[in-house]
Amino acid sequence: ESRALLDSYRAADYFRIAYSVDSEAEIEDLISRGEARAAVIIPPDYAQRISDGNAQVAFILDGSDPTSASTALSAAQLISQMHSTEILTEKFSRSGSTIRVQPPVEVRTTVWYNPDMISAHFMIPGVIGMILYAIAAILTATSVVRERERGTIEQLIVTPIRSWELIVGKLMPYVILGFFNTIEVLAVGHWWFGMPIRGDLGLILLLSSVFLVTGLGIGLFASTIANTQQEAMLTVWMTLLPSIFLSGFFFPLEAMPKVLQWLSYLMPLRYYLVIIRSLLLKGVGLDMIQFDVIAMTLFAVGIMAAAALRFRKRLD
Repeated sequence: ESRALLDSYRAADYFRIAYSVDSEAEIEDLISRGEARAAVIIPPDYAQRISDGNAQVAFILDGSDPTSASTALSAAQLISQMHSTEILTEKFSRSGSTIRVQPPVEVRTTVWYNPDMISAHFMIPGVIGMILYAIAAILTATSVVRERERGTIEQLIVTPIRSWELIVGKLMPYVILGFFNTIEVLAVGHWWFGMPIRGDLGLILLLSSVFLVTGLGIGLFASTIANTQQEAMLTVWMTLLPSIFLSGFFFPLEAMPKVLQWLSYLMPLRYYLVIIRSLLLKGVGLDMIQFDVIAMTLFAVGIMAAAALRFRKRLD
């Protein structure tokens, strides 16, 4: 009977059964890592309960993405109803009795991390990422180009400071600004919208600073290829818009076509959103998000290194 229920989930073409586990601890590990979005717990005496007409199945959902969770919940309830109808039809066709209303399979749903499936808890971490990216990139790009337009950049070049000192001096104000913006949005999200902060706050700020380096690098790189502030802003927006739509900010990545899912791996914002949502909503440790942390760090170092080299060459 349990195999028939799983076949019903497979036939629905919405769920993909990826793992078979023996304990709730394994379920928690998979969902906290983001490797699974939902879990079905079938009791060992499921077949006997089907015969008695009072079978219960536990359905656990990852509520950190309310859109996916609500869709999965609707799909699971529909599958349960259809499966119950099939069981009742088969049972009473053999006995010749009238089909009763009470279904033999009841789905008990539990939503983890965001029980009320509040969309603001999903969106606010994305807003943090977008603000960090946009402010760092746009302000860095326009400020450097503005100084070039005014001729003050040439005055800085003839001073005895080194090129890397000039870069650090130009970027440091935006690092501080981005740091305080992160704290501000976290405070508003927590106190105004009730968004939980379950992870380590120090780790959240540290990894947000790493992502901030990505925005600074993109802004610095844009300043080396733009001649006016308008060109600099346009260059930054050309990178910002694809990042927003391909990072999972608005739409679940799983719902996108495969081509767009692969392209999303080129967007640093994708990794940051996984990190910040996992830390805030799930309270996971660094070991649970190490792939995304490594990928985001490599992007930050690579983009900043390329931007610094090009900026230094432009100065020379």
